[in-house]
Amino acid sequence: MEYRFECQRCLYCCSKEPGYVFLSKGEIADLSSFLGLGDDEFIEIYCRKVDYGLYYMVSLKEKENYDCIFLSPTGCKVYDARPLQCRTYPFWKGIADSPESWNDEMKSCPGIGKGRCYSTKEVKEIMESNGKSEPYVIFKR
Repeated sequence: MEYRFECQRCLYCCSKEPGYVFLSKGEIADLSSFLGLGDDEFIEIYCRKVDYGLYYMVSLKEKENYDCIFLSPTGCKVYDARPLQCRTYPFWKGIADSPESWNDEMKSCPGIGKGRCYSTKEVKEIMESNGKSEPYVIFKR
């Protein structure tokens, strides 16, 4: 299978649909530092706690229209510190693991099918790296 992708800066992957961008402790620290905030302050302002029964996972907030909290008309306000999930799109499980899902995502993402060709090995490594990021968990008391 051929995996061609080059971001067209259409902002689709950051907007228009509800979803989660779960953050690891390291990503929270990186984003907090980038914005000059403490970790707790960053979580309070920019994150939501998603209930998973015995614990919460921390995800970025969305605006009312489902845009990412960091999306501006000119792009991502935290681009240099963006989470791994954002950096690895569209090479996610559920998108890049079958020709059908890849072609289906192409309908929404104008960058799929353009640009450099990624090898199957590269795509597999990217998908695996995304799966290794452990979300930050806050246990309930």
